[in-house]
Amino acid sequence: MKIFGREPALLLGFAAAALKLGAAFGLDVSATQQTLINMVLAAAVGVWLAVVARDGALGAALMQLAQAGMALFVGFGLDWSTERQGMVMAAVAAFLALWERTQVTPPVATTRLEQTSPVKAAGPSGV
Repeated sequence: MKIFGREPALLLGFAAAALKLGAAFGLDVSATQQTLINMVLAAAVGVWLAVVARDGALGAALMQLAQAGMALFVGFGLDWSTERQGMVMAAVAAFLALWERTQVTPPVATTRLEQTSPVKAAGPSGV
């Protein structure tokens, strides 16, 4: 799977190197902020891969992106209490759970045990 014709790991490495180069030449970001930016970029690539792979992991990838985004905002000075951050992340998780429920279907029963039930349905009696 490629992004802009390149491997995602190569693009993430380039973004990390470009960020470090920018910091070396005057871009005002700390080492912690650089790490947080790289984390958000990695999470965004994870979302992209989940969309392309269609493996059912999109909800988890979006949750990880939301957590990385929250860490990035806090790293750049967002002054929210841990309780407020937790409430926002809980709301994101609840939304994703509601959305994902519409995207997932139960597996088709494949074994004989799964296709039968020990409880037989009662038919009409004594007509």
